[in-house]
Amino acid sequence: MANRKDLKTSINNICRDVFAECVAMSLYHGNTDEENVEALLYSILAIRDDFISRISHPEPGMDKKVYFDHLANSFTEQITEIIDQISNLSH
Repeated sequence: MANRKDLKTSINNICRDVFAECVAMSLYHGNTDEENVEALLYSILAIRDDFISRISHPEPGMDKKVYFDHLANSFTEQITEIIDQISNLSH
């Protein structure tokens, strides 16, 4: 299991890249709805804040490995959903 610092760095890097991709998609595809883009950007920031906080404060009584595995899977699902929404912006 990676240490907490590495997990936080990974989450920050992934969120930064997805955020940049969303901004790039909105700039290079002129027919995007600004409200949708703004909502996606806020969602990315909220996901980042939520997961960083959850890394710092794990649930008491829960096995650490199970907790962090669940955390990683949940993060992956949410980021995948955001990426799908970004790819649908240009349609």
